[in-house]
Amino acid sequence: MRPVIAILTDFGTRDPFVAIMKGVMRRLCPNTDFIDLTHDIEAQNVRQAAFALLTSWRWFPSGTVFLCVVDPGVGSERRALVASAGGCHFVAPDNGLLSWTLAEVPADRITSAENGVWRLEDVSHTFHGRDVFAPLAAHLARGADPGDLGPAISRIEQLPEPRLELQSEGLRAEVMHVDRFGNLVTSVGDCRWREGDALLLSPRFGGGAPVELQAGNLRIGLGGSDITAVHKTYSDVAAGELLACVGSSGFLELGINQGNAATSLEIAVGDTVTVGWTCNNS
Repeated sequence: MRPVIAILTDFGTRDPFVAIMKGVMRRLCPNTDFIDLTHDIEAQNVRQAAFALLTSWRWFPSGTVFLCVVDPGVGSERRALVASAGGCHFVAPDNGLLSWTLAEVPADRITSAENGVWRLEDVSHTFHGRDVFAPLAAHLARGADPGDLGPAISRIEQLPEPRLELQSEGLRAEVMHVDRFGNLVTSVGDCRWREGDALLLSPRFGGGAPVELQAGNLRIGLGGSDITAVHKTYSDVAAGELLACVGSSGFLELGINQGNAATSLEIAVGDTVTVGWTCNNS
């Protein structure tokens, strides 16, 4: 198989930054297949990048190298990381971007990539994506041993976990992400449908034991609006109606069928979501 490098940045596509990184990597590993995970992360929004990586990496083939460059600290003393986990390699600045993914899939090794041999000869102060991170990704795609890149480390920078406070008959959560359709992805996950209308909630944040719930017994509150059940599809409600459902990444989502919930409800990332329930068992 040809090596795969998946690229996640906040560079957008107007400027040539992404293409330049691909050019560097193609020179070092000519047979690489590139996959653009996204380049539309909000400028310097490490949290948004962490969410994108968390919800996407598992769908890629074993051996994929994830090149993640959202780097507000470019040129500073922050470390360049290579984490080997889940059969893949993750290349990123040490600013918390990898922390949510590595909390879910513990790393076999985390390397502080300090060996200058694996960088370009002249390293700029403002474009480490080209000069530091892209060469690291290309060498890994060629089969470089992460142990040759620098020393192993045990601690990396951590992003604060999204709010998810479990209580006996409910929880307080938050909006983690707003997608391009205006759907509101909450921190309530991992949610999986069981037989009938039962939902199994295995918290991905905040700890706590799994709990089985009846979708029809849930009451979700957000910005003055109440939703009284969780549905399986958007089309379960009429066009223009607000609903809750389990999204493809296993998080509870709030949306409007054929509408934009974020705009209509004036809701943003970080706003509080409450969920009340009657437990069947736990």
